[in-house]
Amino acid sequence: MNFFERQKQVRRSSTRLVVLFIVAVLAIVMLANLLVVAASLSGGSDPGEVATFAVLVTIGTLVFIGGVSFVRTMSLRSGGGSKVALALGAVPVPDDTTDPHLRRYRNVVEEIAIASSTPVPDLFVMPGERGINAFAAGYTPADAAVAVTQGALERLNRDELQGVIAHEFSHIINGDMRLNIRLIGVLAGLTALSVIGRVLLYSGGGRQRGNNNAGAPIALIGIVALLAGFIGVFFGRLIKAAVSRQREFLADASAVQFTRQTSGLAGALKKIGGLDDGSKLRNAKTEDVSHMLFGEGMNFSSFFATHPPLVKRIQTLEPEFSPEKLADLQQRWRSNPPSGLREDVQLGLVAEHDIPPSSADGAPRRQAPSSGARSRSPISVDPAAVVAGIGDPSSTSYAHGERIRRDIPRSLADKAHDGTAVVPLVFGLLMSTEHEVRTRQHAIIAEKYGREVADASWHAGGEVQQLDPHLRLPLAEIAFPALRHRGSDDVREIMGTLSDLIAADGRVSVFEYCLGTLVFTGLHEVLTHKPRWGGRRHSLSGSRDAVSTLLAVLARVGNDEQAAAQKAFQAGMNVVFPGEQATFALPDEGILALEHVWPIIDGLAGEEKGRLVESVVTTVMDNGRVTLEEGELIRTVCAVLHCPVPPLA
Repeated sequence: MNFFERQKQVRRSSTRLVVLFIVAVLAIVMLANLLVVAASLSGGSDPGEVATFAVLVTIGTLVFIGGVSFVRTMSLRSGGGSKVALALGAVPVPDDTTDPHLRRYRNVVEEIAIASSTPVPDLFVMPGERGINAFAAGYTPADAAVAVTQGALERLNRDELQGVIAHEFSHIINGDMRLNIRLIGVLAGLTALSVIGRVLLYSGGGRQRGNNNAGAPIALIGIVALLAGFIGVFFGRLIKAAVSRQREFLADASAVQFTRQTSGLAGALKKIGGLDDGSKLRNAKTEDVSHMLFGEGMNFSSFFATHPPLVKRIQTLEPEFSPEKLADLQQRWRSNPPSGLREDVQLGLVAEHDIPPSSADGAPRRQAPSSGARSRSPISVDPAAVVAGIGDPSSTSYAHGERIRRDIPRSLADKAHDGTAVVPLVFGLLMSTEHEVRTRQHAIIAEKYGREVADASWHAGGEVQQLDPHLRLPLAEIAFPALRHRGSDDVREIMGTLSDLIAADGRVSVFEYCLGTLVFTGLHEVLTHKPRWGGRRHSLSGSRDAVSTLLAVLARVGNDEQAAAQKAFQAGMNVVFPGEQATFALPDEGILALEHVWPIIDGLAGEEKGRLVESVVTTVMDNGRVTLEEGELIRTVCAVLHCPVPPLA
């Protein structure tokens, strides 16, 4: 199943969610009316009054359920994934953490984000939760958050943690995360009646004891609401089970393909089954998010379980595994629980001296590869293979992301994580090597932010100029979480300043354009929780001019000679418009012509986006190589299309 098929499956799940929600609401309304009508008739009420009361009950129930669901959904939307994490008692990972567990966690997340061409999510930890669990939440990849339990950090080794995080990234990439957060809002209305029923029943009972049955009507309404609420809880659990189970198998499969081995993910699942704490959470709000957790967060019957049976998940990864082996692990770990960091030493993932308190940076790492292993080579040059890899990164992609993250100097990575230093760092990425232009940029920053920030940007620009150019966009990617944590007004000011810095020399380089587009697109989604270009749908047949402009820009970036550019352009056009002869013409605006392209191509249907990506890669690969600028443009095009393609070079 490819990326676009999984997107279809998520949309089908959304439709199924709506249908099941409507069925649940109708069942609740019917039960409420039956109870009210039965009580009214037994009390001798007039049939006309009973009918009127039934209508009022129906309207009231519908308004209540719909209102609660709407308010809950809107409240979650305004805060993105971070709001869900905070509601579960999770705390953000500090910018300047020296905790080896947290630094390892952050490194793993950033490696996977770079390898999958996905924005780095906000990182949270659930302190005090001894079970092994995790979840990803958010409306878009740009406002996503990933949270893990303290137990996961302490008990899992690096490979196992990679498996869990890769599983969560699968939910981010495939759109499950958006469905999951909608599910929280929708189900809030179904389950709220049981809460109201308990409150009214208690309130009515108290009045009845103190005021000669004056509270009887309230108690009756409470009983009706409580019984109707039980129906809501039943359907809520049923809906979560129906929507979630198969997606967990798919996420497991994606995690295995991504992290290049089954032992990591299987090991995490074995520790869930072999440790007394398992994957259970102690938080009172666990049921709200049970469908989005890595493992079962609470005890459900198999009928309502949101995840496949644990042993079955392990056997899918390791067919020879038996339940008896799980019992052996339980006996062994009961007296000697595993330590993830110590296992890293035993597995050769980190040296003994990297374990606290003598750790140099608190981040367990794999041993550095030889210089030959660090050479840069394209991951894939086959356009069809690139399309197949959309949203489905391979083990080679992960190794590539791991190497890139390791190659970013720690001093720059620390600035990228620092909420104060991140702004000068991002400005520094755009500081010119020409002294006159750089002085002009310094003045722009000083006017808006003051001399101190301008000087820091100048210094950061000097550091960035010493950086391998392949690492510039990845550095910006790991800086993204710190940028989006700033207030909305500050974010808009940053976006405006970036535009001014790019325009300071009167021309726009490929890197400047790509950086600006990626940052603007991501921050817009953080502010609005929706794509920058949304609304209208387009077809490839009606987008010929936009596609032609895109491929013409790509062809010219990769080929200095007109004939070679024409040939590359035609090769790409043949993919989307086979058999048609196209005229190659570079727009007068150059790369800025892409501003008119993005709103159109982002409105393409999934399969047509896939064909467009194939045409883009075909254009680039016509001369048999991928330059740095071409790789950055492909990354930008795919980010706009919301098609996460692993790095090509």
